[in-house]
Amino acid sequence: MPRPKRKATDVDSSLCSGPKKSTSKQLDRIDHLFESYTNKSLGLIDPEGIEALCKDVHVDHTDVRMLILAWKMKAEKQGYFSKDEWRRGLKCLGADTLTKLRKAIKGLNQEVMVPECFEGFYSYSFQYCLTEKQRSVDIETICELLNIVLGSEFPSQVKSLIEYLKIQTDYRALTMDHWRNIYRFFKEVSFVDLQSYDSSQAWPVILDNFVEWLKGKEEKN
Repeated sequence: MPRPKRKATDVDSSLCSGPKKSTSKQLDRIDHLFESYTNKSLGLIDPEGIEALCKDVHVDHTDVRMLILAWKMKAEKQGYFSKDEWRRGLKCLGADTLTKLRKAIKGLNQEVMVPECFEGFYSYSFQYCLTEKQRSVDIETICELLNIVLGSEFPSQVKSLIEYLKIQTDYRALTMDHWRNIYRFFKEVSFVDLQSYDSSQAWPVILDNFVEWLKGKEEKN
């Protein structure tokens, strides 16, 4: 998961069919698990606590499943989980012990397989990287997100786009509109021939430039 920044609002509301009913004992177990990772002075799970959690559930902090877990919690501050967020996520997952949480996290990829769910998660992943006053995310973080969120589904596209983003000098950060159109581009445009790319469809300029760059590379080969 990219390193701590701040904020995510207007999160997708369909993270699960609804919080699973829990008894007071189950809630106590969820709270006890929260306390085992909490920074006591903050009353939150902080980046150090998240690293400990990742170790205990056998998942790297850069694994997309940790970002999906944050989405399930509707976590607002990157690198931090509040008690309410923790309760929301673990109740939704039906996990009140470390063993159950470990099992639930291992299966989180399946949570976003439905297109409608993935689109909500995809938007959240961008929002999660925004600071309180930001409307755009820097290129370095965008490249990290692309690898984490889309790298397994669109490896060639992601590799090429990251290469382009790192050498271009027109944009220092991307907006949500850019981010959404990148996913649309990957879904709709054939790669590598680009025959289905139609510049008249009002693609963002950065994608027009990306396509021109790809064509230029192809001509040189």
